[in-house]
Amino acid sequence: MPSLDTRVPAVLLRLDQNPFHHGTLGAVRSLGRAGIEVHAVVEAARGPVGHSRYLRHTHPRPDGCRDLADIQRLLLDVSDRLGTPAVLIPMDDLSAIAVGRLQTCLTGRYLLPEQPSGLPERVADKAELVGICRDLGIAHPRTVIPGCAAEAATAARTLGLPVVAKWSRPWLLPEAGGLRSTQLVRSAREAGELYGRSAEAGSRLLLQEFLPHGRGLDWFFHGYSGGGGECLVGAAGRKDRSWPAGAGLTAVGTWLPNPAVERTARQMVAALGYRGILDLDFRRDTATGAYHLLDFNPRPGAQFRLFTDRAGTDVVRALHLDLTGRTVPPQTAAHGRTFMVENYALLSALTALPSGRADGSRRTGSVETAWFAPDDPSPAYAMAVAWGLHAVRRGQRGLGRGLERALGRGAGGRRTGEPGRLEPVLPRTSPVIRPPRGRSPESTTPGAAVPHGSG
Repeated sequence: MPSLDTRVPAVLLRLDQNPFHHGTLGAVRSLGRAGIEVHAVVEAARGPVGHSRYLRHTHPRPDGCRDLADIQRLLLDVSDRLGTPAVLIPMDDLSAIAVGRLQTCLTGRYLLPEQPSGLPERVADKAELVGICRDLGIAHPRTVIPGCAAEAATAARTLGLPVVAKWSRPWLLPEAGGLRSTQLVRSAREAGELYGRSAEAGSRLLLQEFLPHGRGLDWFFHGYSGGGGECLVGAAGRKDRSWPAGAGLTAVGTWLPNPAVERTARQMVAALGYRGILDLDFRRDTATGAYHLLDFNPRPGAQFRLFTDRAGTDVVRALHLDLTGRTVPPQTAAHGRTFMVENYALLSALTALPSGRADGSRRTGSVETAWFAPDDPSPAYAMAVAWGLHAVRRGQRGLGRGLERALGRGAGGRRTGEPGRLEPVLPRTSPVIRPPRGRSPESTTPGAAVPHGSG
């Protein structure tokens, strides 16, 4: 295992409202096992991550910490407590965007990749990503950005129902109101109604051609790009199971070679000059065989521990090595290695077909679980208890809504799910960066169709 500089602590920053974020626990364990002093800025010290033996200290962030000024004060306060510069690792899109905006203010307090100004926000913005893919010749689903409700309805018919609806800047979504960052729209009327909530969402609505999901079609790429502009580590993995099925988080994934995905990801990183950790999502179009880029996340993916090579290096360790002046060793592939998120794997198994795995093949490599680890078992037990209590609360709320409908008081309510479809047993996360007063969160006026990328 490469030797990390244990004199330099690490601070993990997560601003969303997700106590079940297993990626944060993965980063705590990865760095803590290497002897790094790990601090985490999360929603509460008593969450599952806070039970890890490898976490030195939890810095609870105040509720409603969404303004840049508040985030800056929070990070400077943590820095004052540490008394020494630390490697700062954003663990969600909101954190990555905030750190990107505050990069100059944090210099000297934290070690950060020299990221081009505004790039994390550009790649995380779904509308900007469409233009980036077009300019770079990277395949991307056909997308329309409607300018009114009528255009949204027409676009839904033109693209072919069902269509995928996305809010351009999901970090601007309000914490209440039931809006989701991505959803499947099944009628032109539904598309028009969804457009009508654009002001509430705070950003533009995108309608995308739906690429059918299926076994072996969903892939992801995780990497770390250093100062030289190349991915010092990076690999592709196949999403074998997800929750919700076909469109959600990775429940089970496998490290497998995929030259097309790996080549596209590395070319994109080089062309953009991106620096830092990244997580890309792809889906293969069965009609053309092309891998379409669906999302570019400027931070570690929750399943990044899948790509722990034979020397113990992953993207988080690579970042710490690089920013502290250590050499990042060449990556040694561990194809066949599997990563499983126990709670999501269970839910996905309950809704999967009896035929089993994505391609019916046997697992040939090691299996790492997201929550349980023999050397650090407490977070798994804490997660199981919290998950059970959360499921009970959801059930009670569902029962209450059912009684209201039965009594005739819920007739005017808005439907939040499809009849008969299981919803994720996961707290909704909808982080927000509030724009400065007097300014709109979107400076670009909604327009017409955006052409489909090729590549």
